[in-house]
Amino acid sequence: MRSTALIHPGVPSIRARRSAMFVVFALAGVGFATWVSRIPLIRDHLGVSTAGMAVLLFGLSAGAVLGLTLAPLVHHWLGSRRGLLVSLIGVAGALVLIGVTADVFRVAVLALCALVVFGFFYGTTDVLINVEGAAVEREFGRTSLPLMNAFFSMGTAAGAGIGAAASAFGVSVVLDFTVIAAVIVLSAVVAARSIARPHPEGQDVHDDVDEPGKERARSSALGNVAGMFRDGRLLLIGLMAVGAAFAEGSANDWIALAATDGHGFSNTAGALVYGTFVAAMTVTRIVSGPAIDRLGRFPVLAASAVVGLVGLVVFITVQTPWVVFVAAALWGVGASLIFPVGVSVAADHPTRSAHRVAFISMFGYAAFLIGPPVIGILGEHIGILEALWFVAIMLLLSLIAMPAIRNKRTARRRS
Repeated sequence: MRSTALIHPGVPSIRARRSAMFVVFALAGVGFATWVSRIPLIRDHLGVSTAGMAVLLFGLSAGAVLGLTLAPLVHHWLGSRRGLLVSLIGVAGALVLIGVTADVFRVAVLALCALVVFGFFYGTTDVLINVEGAAVEREFGRTSLPLMNAFFSMGTAAGAGIGAAASAFGVSVVLDFTVIAAVIVLSAVVAARSIARPHPEGQDVHDDVDEPGKERARSSALGNVAGMFRDGRLLLIGLMAVGAAFAEGSANDWIALAATDGHGFSNTAGALVYGTFVAAMTVTRIVSGPAIDRLGRFPVLAASAVVGLVGLVVFITVQTPWVVFVAAALWGVGASLIFPVGVSVAADHPTRSAHRVAFISMFGYAAFLIGPPVIGILGEHIGILEALWFVAIMLLLSLIAMPAIRNKRTARRRS
């Protein structure tokens, strides 16, 4: 297949678009991990209990659900390039707001409002990057979404490492968040130049749609969502994504506190446990693409889910420090592949791939953001480690739903 850049000069090539998506996924990971890695200190500044943290996370989840719901419309209104640029700038701005409200004013209500804003832009970003990432994967001709999610994990590992270093050296939350926000904005502006999809005039495919066309697109999107709830296989893939995203989201928000409160680790060591989790996710996602193309989706995903379940059980039940780190790594393996591969399966449709990807993304990221507050409420009553048994149950449900991905061809070939 001839390069689009050669046919239409000035249009980003598929490799340039793929590289830009790697950057955008990494930025999303950095943004989220920056918040997560400083949760223990933010909790201390705000003086809230475990239940109070659950309320704050519910605020983040409420904003995220709104962002997830409106993201397909944002995609039609702004297109891939402008939509992702706006949402990433919103994530960066919300980080600064969180830093100011939690570190300067130290008022829980203001922090709650900042987290609602952060959740909205983060939820929007997550849907948009998966829709665009699936489109790039189809055109590239090889399994790529796990690798893109590996860059997300690299971003979270970097954010966790920076957060741990900032905690160790006593760097204020507001300074930490402001510097990271500036990096996100500058990087997003550069990456956005290569995000647009190929179009004869070299524009984002949505940028030149007239208002009646946009209105038809909005109506079509809403109609497609209603129809997808009648697709049993797609719903099973959604359930699979829910379990995996629940496992990942709960780790992102609670694994550091579980290490400090449940296992007696310091705040810095707790951040390192989180870093171990995301590092394991990163490595698994990097090496999984060729394995999935060769062995098939189901055996690779089933093996990773079983490993994750073992890791969760060990993390909950064993107190030995080095074993806790190993268990966090196994947990990361189990949470690494199911969601991106589920998105890839959903994209295997000739005409509605974008809407199907958005549908699965909404399932997954709703669990990703709603799950952690549920764990917080359970943790307030039964203890944070005991609350993690619910995460194990959700990952088991994901494993039970996993045969739904068997029906489709796994390997991808270059055109």
